[in-house]
Amino acid sequence: MTPGRDPGSRASLDKRPDEVAAMFDAVANRYDLTNTVMSLGQDRGWRKATTAAIGALPGDKVLDVAAGTAVSTIPLSTSGAFAVASDFSVGMLTAGECRDVPKVAADALALPFADASFDAVTISFGLRNVSDVDAALAEFARVTRPGGRLVICEFSRPVRGWFDRVYSEYLLRPLPWIADRVSSNPDAYRYLAESIRAWPDQPTLADRIGATGWTEVGWRNLSFGIVALHRAIRR
Repeated sequence: MTPGRDPGSRASLDKRPDEVAAMFDAVANRYDLTNTVMSLGQDRGWRKATTAAIGALPGDKVLDVAAGTAVSTIPLSTSGAFAVASDFSVGMLTAGECRDVPKVAADALALPFADASFDAVTISFGLRNVSDVDAALAEFARVTRPGGRLVICEFSRPVRGWFDRVYSEYLLRPLPWIADRVSSNPDAYRYLAESIRAWPDQPTLADRIGATGWTEVGWRNLSFGIVALHRAIRR
């Protein structure tokens, strides 16, 4: 950590858990609003697509990892599934206390659940923030029953060259400008831009998922590949 820096301002790309948790604590109160503004409202469609991809049935047990304020967990519970929101930012969970779903403060690398506890595990825009992606994917496999499902919604790489250039320009200039005016912690969104640019593309992530206890790995691009939905089945 840089000497003298506010530990809640932003995390570095080595993604130390204490820095990442503090960063999300600092943006919790305006997190959902900021995401909607910065995504130009597309976040709602991404959540809807993720919920559909999970395909939760009545009675299913679903774990929503890095659930934040549980805005992504509520649609899962309305299907009749037992949906649990977990996040290691207590500030985020507290900001979502009005959402009536079970909430657990938990690290994605050490989930406090028994083996094969869930029919499905999902994580939206959180895998990019863990310090060891492969260990997290293996931990998701551990708590999922054989034949259970994994759905990952994450920023990815635009599939059209011209759009990739436009998107990169947005990350570098308009996004920080918007963050300065909307977010309670603008520096966190500079980290966001950097972490997106450093994240692997769709095939590379699929290979990593397949190497950590999952099979039938596939993905679907949303918004020209700004976001990708990766899906897999527990071996």
